[in-house]
Amino acid sequence: MTNELNELAIFATVATERSFTRAAAKLGVSQSALSHTIRRLEQRLDVQLLARTTKSVAPTAAGAALLKDLAPALEQIGRAVDGARSNRHRPAGRLRIIMSRSAVEMVLLPRLAAFAEAYPEIVLDVVTATGPIDLVAGEFDAGIQLGEYIQKDMIAVRVTPELRLAVVGSPLYFASRQIPQAPSDLRDHRCITLRFAGRPYRWEFEKRGKSTTIGANGPLVVDDTHLVIQSALAGVGLGLAYEEQVADDIAKGRLIRVLEDWTPPIPGFFLYYPSRQHQPAALAALVRTLRFSG
Repeated sequence: MTNELNELAIFATVATERSFTRAAAKLGVSQSALSHTIRRLEQRLDVQLLARTTKSVAPTAAGAALLKDLAPALEQIGRAVDGARSNRHRPAGRLRIIMSRSAVEMVLLPRLAAFAEAYPEIVLDVVTATGPIDLVAGEFDAGIQLGEYIQKDMIAVRVTPELRLAVVGSPLYFASRQIPQAPSDLRDHRCITLRFAGRPYRWEFEKRGKSTTIGANGPLVVDDTHLVIQSALAGVGLGLAYEEQVADDIAKGRLIRVLEDWTPPIPGFFLYYPSRQHQPAALAALVRTLRFSG
């Protein structure tokens, strides 16, 4: 198909210029190469498209009819190609991005108004999901994910500092229960489970080089950290959330934080995408906007 389209474009140029010499100069190829291409096209179509003499070239009736239908199509293709090429240099178009709701709240929303103002021709098409996603299979341009879950062959750009997780419960919940002093005490508590990448997320703790992982059990399994927080506020049980998300609730006494000395920093969020080659200007603009400068 590519060779056929190339041959038709060459025919249109020669027919329009009515000269192999001028067409060769315009296309940057030799006259003999053009002549060979036209002969091959005519043989495949089994029709003469150009009448040639030693002094002139002109479309035959069949060639003129083909050119009439071909010229608008080639012009449209040219505009499409120019439009695609301009995306490499002009920040415009649609970017499909996947991230968790927490990443939307903590990374994207604080910068979104400034981004929309600076790049009015870019549309961010955001899909929310927890867990690692295959960007290529899902036809996404980029994603935002915790650094530890990003595939090694991805380009990753830090968009937050290191984060900390917080185990929290409401005063109502603790009214009749002991404050856990160690991760092992969580086995005696109702824990709100987050489903991550289709599986219950196991709570990881570390203190002075000692690590432990707890399979949280309780009356509720959800797939969104925001729902974990709301459930903890309602007294359902203990929840695990990002420190930043619950800081205000802790400060105002709506939530009580426990096991704080068992929750060291984690890598934080990164914007990731498959390749640096031919990066669209819209994606480059998003990278510049979200990049964490420290």
